[in-house]
Formats: sequence, C-alpha cells, structure tokens
Amino acid sequence: MDRRRRFEQSRGFPLDPFQAQAIDAIDAGNSVLVAAPTGSGKTVVGEYAIEVALDEGHRVFYTTPIKALSNQKYNDLVARHGNDNVGLLTGDNAINGTAPVVVMTTEVLRNMIYARSSALDRLRWVVLDEVHYLQDEYRGPVWEEVIIHSPADVRLVCLSATVSNAAELAEWITTVRGQTDVVIETTRPVDLVNHYLVGDRQADRLHLIDTIPGGRANTEGHRFDIDVGSGPRGGRGRRRWFTPRRVEVVELLAERNLLPAITFIFSRAACDDAVKACLDSGMRLTTSPERDRIREIVEAHLGDMDPADLAVLGYDRWLAGLESGFAAHHAGMVPPFKEAVEAIFVEGLVKAIFATETLALGINMPARTVVIEKLSKFGGERHAMLTPGQYTQLTGRAGRRGIDSIGHAVVLWSPFVTFDDVANLAASRAFELTSAFRPTYNMAANLVRRYDADDAVRMLEHSFAQFRSDRVVVRLGRRIEQRTGLRVRAAAEATCELGDVAEYRELQRRQRDQRPASPAAHDVARALAALRPGDIIDVERGSAAGPAVVISVAQRKGGAVKLRALGSPRHLLNLGPTDFSGFPQVLGHVELPKPFAPNNRAFLSEVRRRLRSARLAPASRRRGGRTDSDGSVTLDHPVDACPDRDAHLKAQRQLERLDRELADLERQRRQRTGSLGVQFENLLEILERWGHLDGWALTDTGQLLARIYNESDFLIAESIRQGHLDGLDAPTLAGVAASFTYEHRSSQPPPDPWFPPGPMSERIDQIDGIARAINRDETVARLPLTRPPDPGFSAIAHSWAAGDDLDDVLSEETLTGGDFVRNIKQLIDLLRQIGSIAPVPATADAARQAADALLRGIVVASSAVGTSPDDDEPVDELEEPDDVARPDEDPEPMP
Repeated sequence: MDRRRRFEQSRGFPLDPFQAQAIDAIDAGNSVLVAAPTGSGKTVVGEYAIEVALDEGHRVFYTTPIKALSNQKYNDLVARHGNDNVGLLTGDNAINGTAPVVVMTTEVLRNMIYARSSALDRLRWVVLDEVHYLQDEYRGPVWEEVIIHSPADVRLVCLSATVSNAAELAEWITTVRGQTDVVIETTRPVDLVNHYLVGDRQADRLHLIDTIPGGRANTEGHRFDIDVGSGPRGGRGRRRWFTPRRVEVVELLAERNLLPAITFIFSRAACDDAVKACLDSGMRLTTSPERDRIREIVEAHLGDMDPADLAVLGYDRWLAGLESGFAAHHAGMVPPFKEAVEAIFVEGLVKAIFATETLALGINMPARTVVIEKLSKFGGERHAMLTPGQYTQLTGRAGRRGIDSIGHAVVLWSPFVTFDDVANLAASRAFELTSAFRPTYNMAANLVRRYDADDAVRMLEHSFAQFRSDRVVVRLGRRIEQRTGLRVRAAAEATCELGDVAEYRELQRRQRDQRPASPAAHDVARALAALRPGDIIDVERGSAAGPAVVISVAQRKGGAVKLRALGSPRHLLNLGPTDFSGFPQVLGHVELPKPFAPNNRAFLSEVRRRLRSARLAPASRRRGGRTDSDGSVTLDHPVDACPDRDAHLKAQRQLERLDRELADLERQRRQRTGSLGVQFENLLEILERWGHLDGWALTDTGQLLARIYNESDFLIAESIRQGHLDGLDAPTLAGVAASFTYEHRSSQPPPDPWFPPGPMSERIDQIDGIARAINRDETVARLPLTRPPDPGFSAIAHSWAAGDDLDDVLSEETLTGGDFVRNIKQLIDLLRQIGSIAPVPATADAARQAADALLRGIVVASSAVGTSPDDDEPVDELEEPDDVARPDEDPEPMP
C-alpha cells in the first residue's frame, strides 16, 4: 500500500480535492502554499509532510505563531506518532528537542537558523502554520526571515487563511526557495449564514434578519437606519432601534437553537461584565450532569494550584459562571483558567463564551454561532472598522464540521454603522496579505555575521516587502509614462500663438485674490440657518460643484450651522459656512418625499430624480468684469482676446494637475526604490558609530547583539556594554530588565511608577538616557525609534522575584492575573538570554537566579503544555475608553 493511500485510510475520511492537490505538490518534492478558510482541514497537508519526512528518515519542524497552537499541535502529533517521535520547543517548554518531529514557535526556528544550530541537520520539511501572520506589525518579519534564511534543501508547507493575493505570495516564495505550488480553496467546510440583530422598543422585540440572502444586501435592513423615535410634542425622544443587550442575545440564541455561541467583544472588562450580567439575570444553560462534568474538568486543570492564588484570581465567581454555562476568554485570564474554559467548551458544556479577538487566532474552538458585538475596534487612539480579513477570521469559528450543517454569524445593530456597512463587510472577500518586514538591529548583526556585504543586501531584497515594492515600482513607472504622454498633449493644447497661457492664468489668480472680501462667517451661518429642507442651492465645492437639495439644517451650540445636502450625481454633503465663498444662492425648491428617511437609499434616489427635473434659476458667481464659462475675468493680456482662450485655459489647468501628479508619482517611486537597502545602511551606520561594527565585522558587543532576540535588542546590548546591569542582586536585576519587556498598552495613562529601595530607579534612568541618545541618531537616520524603558512593571517583578505572595504582589495593582503571568514569562525569557550572553560572570549568574526565582507558583502552573494563548499573544487587546458605550448601556449617537 503506498504512503498516500495509507495516510488517507489512517485519517478515516477521504481527502478533499484541495488537500489532494497540495499532497501532489509534496510528493513532487515542491514547496506548497495552501490558502483555505478556517476549519477546512488545511493542517492535513502539513501532517502529510510529516509522514513523508518520517518515511524518508528526515526531520520536520512544525511551526506556529503562538505557543498555544504549538502546545495543541504537539498534543495532536503525540497522539498520532507517539512521545518518542515528537518534541516541543517553546519559551516555556523543551521536550524531546532531538525528535524527528519537533513543534515550535516560529521565533525558535529563526533563532536556530541564525545560530546555525546542529538541530537543522537532516531537516527536510518545515510547516509554517498561519503563514498569513507575516503581516503582523510586531512579529510578522520573523516569518520572512525563516522563509529567506532556511537551508536551501528545506521545503516549505505554508498554511494560510484565505487571502486575495495567495498567487503573489507563492510567486515570491518561488523566487526565494524554488518551485512553490499554490492551492487555493475558497469554500467553507460549513456554510455560513450572516444575520443582523436589532432591538425594537416600539414592538418590544428583537428582529433577526439575514444580512445577504442570495449574496445581495437584504432590502429590509435599510429600514433600521431610519430613526423614527419621537418624544412629547413631536420632539426627539429615545430612538426606536437599539443594540440588543447581552442577556437578550443569549436568550434569543437559546430559543432559536443557535447555541453554543462565541460573542466577540473587543474589551476584556466587557467580557467579564457580560458573564456577570448573565449570572445576575438568573439564567442557567446547564444540566446537573453537565455541572458535575464541568467541576471534574476544572479540578483536572486547577487542582494543583494554591487556594490562596485561586482566591486572588476570582476563582469562585469564575466557577459559578462556568456551572451556569457562561465564560469569558481573554488575555487577562491566567492560562489554566483559559485552558479549562476551552476544554469545557469543546465538550459542549459551556454554551456562551464572551471573548476578545485572540480566540480567533487558530485555537480549535468552533461554535454554532459567532456574535460580533461591534464592527469597530479601538486601536489605542481611535476606533477603526474591522477589515474584511478580520471579519472572516472571527466568523471562521462559526459552524462545527461534522456537527452543524450551517454556521451563523450575528452582527448587532449600532447607531454608528449603517446596514450597508454590515452587508458590504459580510459580502467582501478582499483580504490582501501585506508585508511588515523591516530590518532590525539584531537582523543587521546576524546578516553581517553570516554573509558578505553584497549577499546581505541581496537577502534583504528577497523579502516579500521588497518583492511587492518592486511590483509597485513597475506600476508607478507605467503610470508615470501614461501621465507624461497626457502632459505632452496638454502642453500642446495649452500653447497659444498670442501669448503665454501660464502667465495669463497667473494673472487670473492675482485678480481673484484682489476681489472684495467675502461676507463674515457668522453672516453666512445666519443665511444657511434660514434655508429650508427642499431648497436647491448652488454648491461650489470641488467635484460636487453644482445644484444640491437641502436635506436638513442643524443649528449647534455656539451658533454653528451644519447643512446636509444631496448633490448630483451621488454626493451627500455636509456643509458649513466655510464651504461658501459668499451667501448661499437658492436656485429653486422641491418637495422632499414622505416619510422623511434621509438614510434610506430609495428616499435619496427619489430626491435626486426630483432635482434633475426641477426648474432652476441661473447661478451667478461673485466675479468682477465679464463672466465666462470657466469663471475668468477680462484682463489686459493678449490671450484674453484668443477665440480658443477657454480651451487653452482648460488644457493649462490639466497641465498643472498632471505636473502635481507626476511629482507625487516620482516621489513614491523614489521612496520605494531600494527603501529597505537604505534602512539597512542607516542601521549599519548607527551600529558602527556605537561600536558594534568595525567595517564589515562585528565587535564583541556586536556579537552579543546578534544573540539578543527582543524588541529592544540594541538598547539591551548597550545597557550590558555600559555596565548598567552589573552589580545587582537577582530581584533588582529582574526589576531593571522588566523595563525592557513591559509596555503600557492601555488607553488610559499609566500610573506613576514606584521603586523599592536600592539602585533600580537610578539604573532605569541611566538606561533611559541611552534610549534618548539612540533616538537622536535614529531621528537623523529616519529610522523607527527604539522604545524607551517602561518601569511600570519593575516593582512587581522585583516583588515576585523576592518571593512575595501573589496576593501581596497584585493587591494594590490594576494588573490582571493573565497580564502578570504573561509579563513574567516574557521577562524570564529575556533574563535567560542575559544569563547566557552577559560578559560579566556575576551578572550572568544574577540573571539566571532571577529567572529561576520568577518561575514559581501561578507562573509554573501557566507554563505546562496546554492550549491557551499567553506570553506571545498579540498585544492588541486594548481596553475601550471609559466614555465608549456598551450594549448593556443603551448607546446613543455621539454628537
């Protein structure tokens, strides 16, 4: 029996066509990129590569973006191939690292490659799971480093979510590594139905409608954009439509047999609030036998934890939620809590999970229904709409293969998002993969260490970022060529035998500048306030210039007036006094359709029709002298007498516009041509100035930098070189090192740091001085700035390393248990690096002692081989600002 048939029989189900196509590529000895929806079974392709490697006596590495996925895949592969054949290498665990099959995070493989580890001997296949992660701003470049620098005889199996430019990605990998086949599957394993859920005060009910039946926006949905609420005496009251409350949503899903469900909420606190609201409502979704099983699973995951630590972490309230069928899942929870939630949910015991978006990142937790509470997400400074890729990633959890025939995605109504916005997002299939690649100090040091100068630059040019940039340069060149041709024609048409058209146009500009002053803004505002809905006015703004129908007039505080008007062909305008050079001119009037529904497309279409058929008075512009078709005035210039003057002026305006476009296109081309090479050269100049580089050779400090894998690599290397980590005991060194790994990410300002007695504060100040000096050089070189040390976690790290209890460490802190564990584990990883590279033996010893002292209690319990995202989880779970309304608070539109 051949290998392929044996593999298929061992799976217990036939291969899907896309899986068979990808396996053909592996059998042909080619690399392969598989782009397929979540839950479609693309990991089967990676598992076949493992079978091939084992059969042929080679090694295979299976890499994932986060430890959670590594742990999950390790457990899966051990069950299939046995403990002896499978190993695991992450920052937390090193199990059987010499096995023929090793699961690891992508960073571990990158570090092996740079270190030229003997573990790469006999390596034949590398599976890069979730390869679309290469667009991640913080960690994406690691994927490109692995693809570029892996040994030449290694073949890649790249597994990706469905992306629009999979063929482009495969073409890039082919240029770097040789023939790479691309297999694209767009069909979900379980069909998805998108829904829109709206609360209705008038009818005292919830409306659940299909968003895109038959692939087109549901015409019924537009009525939910119209505010028909009214208060006493016709005044504005509470709006009719509202965002359903979380308890109401769960009750509806239970009634419609749409549980289990995952509700995505982009706030940890709101996830916890949702569980509390369900508990307080008295709702219970579990049976007595289910509650018994829930307690068994919880005991298996948390039975060895200290009861005092459990109390600090809110165990009793958390368990009460689980027993009622509710749970939160977010990075603020410690891994054992999350792992228990996952195990309970997979068994179908928890019916409603409220989770942040990190749950969508590959953990195998499908549900029948996914609820998305809001389509906008807070990014630290402002809210931004979800991208089609993010929406697809979240809704990819809807529908359990082999259990559900249909998965359901429910978006809740919001006053800030129209139904068309929801429908367009649900229907969109655009998810273009971009590159986040940029050279770093550590990367530069390793390129110098491994390659000569020409080869190093060539390696940078092999990046996906440069590959895409080169393509853009070609497209820019085509556009420049096209615009240049248009410019030649425009220049010919702008030539007048009587005189210089450019000079004549400049005289026109000067004439306009000398016109009488426009009326004061407050006078224009009063004139706008006097307009009535249905008045047709003359609009002077850009491409929207022409007649427009006034839809509404709103007077704001302080006398401000805002006008909403509908122009032709499709311009819906928000106008104020500054949009008019004089008093608004009324050209006519139309009756607006009834009922008044300014957000309804049918309403707006009818207004446009009435505008087109209206009889309008001629518009007059405020000009001096003769009025002409282009708004010019009679001037003492020979071109003014030319019969083709208007055509010349039109061509001259086009010529000036083309000159601006060409200048912008040339600027873009300059920026993209060799941009990575310029950044690399600037990095090398800084390294040489600071003594890490001597010509094309690393100094001792440069060798140290090459072995530091941290966002603050250069700052850490300089701090070690200048002795700011020397002469410290283990707890103090832990506190100082924590300033490199911790970063305050909340939307709220950080509290003032505090420091224990001793040299910690002084050392961090000295390191901050180094960071400022580095930043000055980076500013001159136009490089991204190195983040300065952040002491916000330093006292906590010192306290934990000194042996204090968890209750004492967190009692007066706002830090969650999950954040505490994650930051401690990141700190342990850095301290272990310092322990292996510090040139002063006492410093290396102190770093190792600090790492050992930190690894205890809840940190040890959170480092076991489980499945929950922890210290390498994306740092984008930013809390919503306090003034952002949540569904349980009945939001009203922002002013």
